[in-house]
Amino acid sequence: MKNERYNAREAEPRWQKIWEEREIFKTKNDDPRPKYYVLEMFPYPSGRIHMGHVRNYTMGDVVARYMRAKGKNVLHPMGWDAFGMPAENAAMQNKVHPKKWTYENIEAMKKQLKSMGFSLDWSREIATCDPSYYRHQQKMFLDFWKAGLVERKVSKVNWDPVDMTVLANEQVIDGKGWRSGAEVEQRELTQWFFKITDYSQELLDALDTLDRWPEKVRLMQKNWIGRSEGLLCRFMLVKPEGEFGEVEVFTTRHDTLFGASFIAISPDHPIAKAVAAKNADAASFIEECKKLGTAQEAIDKAEKLGFDTGLRAKHPFDDPWSYPSTSRTSC
Repeated sequence: MKNERYNAREAEPRWQKIWEEREIFKTKNDDPRPKYYVLEMFPYPSGRIHMGHVRNYTMGDVVARYMRAKGKNVLHPMGWDAFGMPAENAAMQNKVHPKKWTYENIEAMKKQLKSMGFSLDWSREIATCDPSYYRHQQKMFLDFWKAGLVERKVSKVNWDPVDMTVLANEQVIDGKGWRSGAEVEQRELTQWFFKITDYSQELLDALDTLDRWPEKVRLMQKNWIGRSEGLLCRFMLVKPEGEFGEVEVFTTRHDTLFGASFIAISPDHPIAKAVAAKNADAASFIEECKKLGTAQEAIDKAEKLGFDTGLRAKHPFDDPWSYPSTSRTSC
């Protein structure tokens, strides 16, 4: 037998053309075979495929082809995570309209992915920036809102004062905006929140049924849900600041309350703001705290600083300790 070297440049396009003409990977809804769904994380359309994409979609393709060979009716779609600030920032940088920039990148990356011969059903392709897609998200949000499962409240965010935009924790590098290089500030903005905490116990119980998930992943999910049990304890302020006559503290270790020596309040606590309104040094300290990012890593690595508010708190359980506790603002 003659040994012939595999010619990828000749064979791959030829077979890919045949697969496309015969719609080999197109999923039919009325197929009677058992259904199987394979979905990898959608790529962001930056315009170029990198080796991370190749690795990710190759693994998914192996699963899809294996299940198809096992006689399953496999749905293996593709889409584009194309909505939001990154596209707008890139468009500004390249001086083009965001829509034009995004869809040109999608076409370029689609061509690259197709050249790799993945078993994708391109008839199911979606882009999250397309109104035909995100209108469903908007409807779902309205359904949640009507059911009372979303609420609007104030929360801290990373704010880039040059780009005038909110940054994700990953976009804050050494305390500076990834694009502008400006010192990132913490600001309080009104935002929408889903009431996931109302279902924390159900979510925790359901994690125990995911026996095929790695334990470390389930632990991460438990920590993210963040449900804890404890009690609320009120410390009366000896010298109330304005209308604040007490500080409410939540603790999971109420047995340690007898050893409490001070109370630390966050820089954005109403009492801290009331103190800052009358104390310039306190106001300067709070402004300095706002430069710390909201990422947990940044918070953990930050130097622990405090400012004595001058307020004193009364211990609720021990009369001899009536006035030792100092209320501080801390970051």
